[in-house]
Amino acid sequence: MTAPLRQLPNTITALNLVCGCIATGAAFHGRVQAAVLMIVLGALCDFADGLVARALGVSSPVGKELDSLADVVTFGVAPSALLFGMIASAELPAACASWASWLPYAAFAMAAFSAFRLAKFNVDDRQASSFLGLPTPANALFWCSLAIAGRDFLCNVGGGALLLVALEALMCVLLVCEMPLFALKFKNLSWADNAVRYIFVGGCVVLVVGLGFIAGAAIIVWYVALSLASLRRG
Repeated sequence: MTAPLRQLPNTITALNLVCGCIATGAAFHGRVQAAVLMIVLGALCDFADGLVARALGVSSPVGKELDSLADVVTFGVAPSALLFGMIASAELPAACASWASWLPYAAFAMAAFSAFRLAKFNVDDRQASSFLGLPTPANALFWCSLAIAGRDFLCNVGGGALLLVALEALMCVLLVCEMPLFALKFKNLSWADNAVRYIFVGGCVVLVVGLGFIAGAAIIVWYVALSLASLRRG
């Protein structure tokens, strides 16, 4: 196999990183739709690099580290930049008016929690077939959905800035907690082995049809709830 072909997975991973950088810049310039689009493209690259690596039979420690670095930017920093803009434009109670200049920077705590989540995943062999804590792409999808479909409501409701910070705190806890969540990888097509995955996909279709863009946030709630339900049943 030629050297350029062996580097193809890493090249795709680097494209994920570039998408995250562009998304961050777009978010800071108020181009929310462009930022969300680049995060989604980054997620597609994140999915594709693993497929290509397995198809070519190549892997390397460098590729693993590069993947995590790219994910920190695309699924940590870029969503934080979106949240920064939302908090900055949201209403604050009069009693908290003095916080207006610095409160938006609280958004970047999410980038730190995302980095910690990715570092835990890299060294935790318990997450080979399932997850402990919310995956960073799922968290990014949640905020992308709110930025597109929930921004007007969250920024104009009374105390919206505080609501956004509280919601961020909840998502940060979900990122690093020890809550088991099922993985979406199908090892086969049997119902017995994949019942929870089929139920999840069916619910996602219903949510997308019924809710449109806000379905992204609803899907993450559905994912967590279904994981907890399946854990209790198991």
